[in-house]
Amino acid sequence: MLRIAPYGTGADNDVPEWYRALVAGQDIEKNLPVEKWRVHPENPLYLRHFGALIRSFGAQYDGHPDLELVDVSIVGAWGEGAGAENLTEPTRQALLDCYLDSFPRTPLVLQLQDPKATRYALAKRPVGWRVDCLGDLGGFSPTWSHMNDYYPQTLIQTGMQEAWRRAPVTMEACWVMQHWRDQGWDIDHIIDESLKWHISSFNAKSSPVPPEWWPQVNRWLKRMGYRFVLRKFTYSAVVGPGEKLSFTSWWDNRGVAPCYRKFALALRLRSEQRTEVLLTDADLTSWLPGDNLFDGTQILSATLPGGEYELGLGLLDPQTQQPKVALAIEGRGPDGWYRLGNIRVEAPRR
Repeated sequence: MLRIAPYGTGADNDVPEWYRALVAGQDIEKNLPVEKWRVHPENPLYLRHFGALIRSFGAQYDGHPDLELVDVSIVGAWGEGAGAENLTEPTRQALLDCYLDSFPRTPLVLQLQDPKATRYALAKRPVGWRVDCLGDLGGFSPTWSHMNDYYPQTLIQTGMQEAWRRAPVTMEACWVMQHWRDQGWDIDHIIDESLKWHISSFNAKSSPVPPEWWPQVNRWLKRMGYRFVLRKFTYSAVVGPGEKLSFTSWWDNRGVAPCYRKFALALRLRSEQRTEVLLTDADLTSWLPGDNLFDGTQILSATLPGGEYELGLGLLDPQTQQPKVALAIEGRGPDGWYRLGNIRVEAPRR
C-alpha cells in the first residue's frame, strides 16, 4: 500500500528544497490558513509539480502486482487531508483527477473526511476509504472519540457506506494496540465495529499485539477482507477430448468484503502424460460475503490423451499464472492446487 505525502511536520520532511525555493516569497505562501499546511495548495505550482509526481508514478506503476492500493493524498501533513474542505472546487477536482486518471487498474482509497472529495471521486469510478485512528475510544477527549463520534457519522455523510462493495477499506491504529490495552479499551468492540465497516486490511504500525489479545485478533483475521470456502463442486466424471467439461460450484465468502483483485479461477487436469490448465471467466470481485454460485463449461483440448486425470482447482495470480490464494478448506497441495477428485478422458464410443 502506498501514500505519497506532499510533506510531513518536521524540518526533515518538508517539500523538496527546489519547490521551497520556487515558491519562496510569494504572497500566497504567507499566512497559511491551515496549521497543517506547509505550502498553499491553491498555488498553481502545487498542482503542476505535485500532480505531475502522482501522474508519473501512475504511468510507471499502475497495475503493478506488488501495488495493493494507492492512498489518495492531496493536501495536509502526511497527506492526511487537513484543510481539504477549504480547497476550491477546481483545485480539489484537479488534484483528485491526478489519481483517478493515473491509476485505472490499481484500487484507490480516500480519507474518510471530505464529502465533496468522496462524492466527486465516486461519480467517476469506484474508490474505497481509509482512516488513521481505529481504536480511539476517548484518547483525545473524555466526551468524544473517533470510534463513536466521528467514523459512524462521517461514513454516512461522505456517502461511502456501500463503497466496500467495489473498493477496499483499510484502517490504521490510533497509537498502537498496546496503548488500547493500557487504556482499558474494549478490543472486541473495536474489532466488531471495524468488521461492520467491512475492513479488508489493518496497519498496526509494526507494533506487537498484546499477548492476551491474540485470540481476539485471530478471530479478527478470519473475518477481515475475504475468506473463500468451497462448499460444493460437481463435474462430469467422463469427458471426451475436445468436448465440454461441465461443472457447478458453491462458494461461501466467510469474510466481510469481496476480493478486489482479478485472480483467476482455474481447473487443472493432470496425469503422468499431460497437464492441462483451464481458465474460467469467474469474476471473484463480485463474490460478496455469503453464498456465491459459479457454474460453467470448459472445452478440453482435442489432443488431450485419454486416461485417468486428477482434477484440481486453484485461484491464480494473473501475472504468474500460479496459485496465489489459499482457501479456508483442507486439501491444498504443496503446489497450491486443491485436489477435487478424478476424471476420465475418453473418446465417445461410435
